[in-house]
Amino acid sequence: MSTLTPKSVAAGLRISGLAVAINLLLAIGKIVTGVFGNSYALIADGIESTADIFSSLIVWGGLRIAVKPADANHPFGHGKAESIAAVVVSLMLLGAALLIAVQSIREIRTPHHAPEWFTLVVLLGVIAIKETLYRLVFKVAHSLESSSLKGDAWHHRSDALTSVAAFIGISIALLGGPGFESADDWAALAACSVITWNGLRLLRGALDEVMDASAPAEIVGLVRRLAGGVEGVAEIEKCRIRKSGLHLSMDIHVAVDRGLSVDRGHAIAHQVKDRLLDSQLPINDVSVHIEPFKNHPTNRQSSRSDGEEPV
Repeated sequence: MSTLTPKSVAAGLRISGLAVAINLLLAIGKIVTGVFGNSYALIADGIESTADIFSSLIVWGGLRIAVKPADANHPFGHGKAESIAAVVVSLMLLGAALLIAVQSIREIRTPHHAPEWFTLVVLLGVIAIKETLYRLVFKVAHSLESSSLKGDAWHHRSDALTSVAAFIGISIALLGGPGFESADDWAALAACSVITWNGLRLLRGALDEVMDASAPAEIVGLVRRLAGGVEGVAEIEKCRIRKSGLHLSMDIHVAVDRGLSVDRGHAIAHQVKDRLLDSQLPINDVSVHIEPFKNHPTNRQSSRSDGEEPV
């Protein structure tokens, strides 16, 4: 769990901008080296770096929109922009895997020269840069709980993985000699399975956010404990939490002594809301509903007019 601050959001925007610049340089370097070095695996790597440029731009734009405050047209804020960006980035990751797979199969079926040895040197540099970038981006993504930044981080990790596969394949082609020229293409094809798996995993999480899936159980449990610790709260009847971009939104039903005045019940609701907003969770919207507490199961069941069961 993390605390969302303007400083951490600014860090997310900066790392996305840095990723764009690095991916641009890497894409050019890998494609040029792949062409002159007879390595389609390296060219495919460059193509994925090109896709990474656009994914980083999408993440940057999504974060910029998601942190905008609520307005008349968007009373619940703009957080969904970050979730939509995460869906797009995940789809781009799957698209890159498909493109590399198709081109790898085409190259396997087409006789060609073995790659040049200097492509290995370039790949070592690429692996080091992309793995470092993955760690930097994922660290910021974790601090923000940003699905789009996590997807962008995995773009960098997938680039490193395809580079590792290309390095192994080219090494086999150079050591094996005639008959092993397509080893780097097979390596690129194998890396696609890893990229596809991560793309599907990230897409599922992003779609859950778009569809307002429930927050993880540990977050729900923490919210219940925080609200239940407020003086005057007898029971938490319902607690619904969803992630909207970088923030959490929720509505919670709090049971209090039925003999309390309306003013006192209202004050307890405000205390619950303030405690949740002041917590370490990145909460931006809390709706607290006060219910009369019935300690007898039969009475409690009959007192519900909306037909909803407590969670």
